[in-house]
Amino acid sequence: MSDTSKTVKSDTTKVEKTGGVVEDQTTVAPADDPTAAPVSVVDPRLLVREEGLKGYVTEFKRKVKGGELGSLPVVIGLIVIWTIFQLQNDRFLSADNLSNISYYLSATGMLAIGLVFVLLLGEIDLSVGSVSGLASTLFAVFVVNHTMNPWLSLILTVVTGILIGALHGWFFAKIGVPAFVVTLAGFLGWNGLMLWLLGDSGTINIPSDSGPVHLLGQSSFFMDQAIIGAYLLAGLGVASMLFGSFGEQRRRRAAGVPFRPTSEILLRVGALAVASFAAAAVLNNAAGVSNALVIFLAALVIVDFILRRTTFGRQVFAVGGGIEAARRAGINVPMIRITVFAIAGGFAAVGGMFFAGQTASATLSAGGGNTLMLAIAAAVIGGTSLFGGRGSVWSALLGMLVIQSIQTGLDLLNMNTSIQYMITGGVLLGAVVIDSVSRKSQKAAGRG
Repeated sequence: MSDTSKTVKSDTTKVEKTGGVVEDQTTVAPADDPTAAPVSVVDPRLLVREEGLKGYVTEFKRKVKGGELGSLPVVIGLIVIWTIFQLQNDRFLSADNLSNISYYLSATGMLAIGLVFVLLLGEIDLSVGSVSGLASTLFAVFVVNHTMNPWLSLILTVVTGILIGALHGWFFAKIGVPAFVVTLAGFLGWNGLMLWLLGDSGTINIPSDSGPVHLLGQSSFFMDQAIIGAYLLAGLGVASMLFGSFGEQRRRRAAGVPFRPTSEILLRVGALAVASFAAAAVLNNAAGVSNALVIFLAALVIVDFILRRTTFGRQVFAVGGGIEAARRAGINVPMIRITVFAIAGGFAAVGGMFFAGQTASATLSAGGGNTLMLAIAAAVIGGTSLFGGRGSVWSALLGMLVIQSIQTGLDLLNMNTSIQYMITGGVLLGAVVIDSVSRKSQKAAGRG
């Protein structure tokens, strides 16, 4: 059957809404059955404005039926995991244990942020674990063997990670070597270089007072363990969301397009405030908010803005959604690919510095073991699609919360590492199954 026979039929009409604003209502025939009855697609903000709570329920049912589950499965899974472990060991939800979870998720989480970019293209990067290990080793060599300034060493290390990622992207985008093969070669090659730099000892101890290592150490906290630090971060997050939401509402209202009602904005901000200040209170009952977590959260906010609010971010989604369509839209596809892999390499190097901060050393195990698999699993479990074009950088946080919770909970129960691997593998498979079923449901509903 020719491609033209699968053309999606759509019809857009103008609907007069309350307040004199003219809004768009689109009817779309499912792509796999052009003869089927059109499906009405209405902006959810219109439903809320007209129907209030009923509009929320209607939109929620539509999303579930259409396979648009978002982060719901992850949140439900996290609640189930925490409930099970708390019932098995009442120390699981203690302040100290939750503080440990929040600290140790940041290193692999940094790798997962970079992988989100790659996955949005529908590709994979198998080298991030080796690049992170090489980064920690390079930093140790610069600081210990060559007595270089720690902060200059940090900059050189991160730049090296970016250049390595760009090199992978160049082979992929310009030469046409599959990303899987290029990054697999990088996985082996950069790991070999790391082993060569470490030498026979296999370990380089880094002075714990070396700038970045001290900053990212487990005993280093935001605002020197001051209680106000955690609450200040929570307040900044809530205020940012509040002003950002009202700013978007003002712009959309001025443009005459659907916007979130004030009641919904206040509800969302209120929910964030409860969660943020509750987390701050819990962490303050331990030692406070670690610098590693603060930097990780800051990276999430910045990257989320780039992906959702900039031309580059929209181009990344466009390339992941369809390469040929992106080319026809005038997007420089090779450059986007090279840039994305460079970003992944940069975040891998930063993650390597986090690992160095945790151990105050560069070792043979840095970036090895299951680091790569956990970083990929975090992005996918959190909701970023393996098929490209769909996902969010916040999936790195959600996925790492799930993985680190499983690891920490099983450690409390003195379970063998093999059990951790099997459970994490099962959760990863479940996430991919949900993603696959969700895509099929969206196609059936004419939204795929």
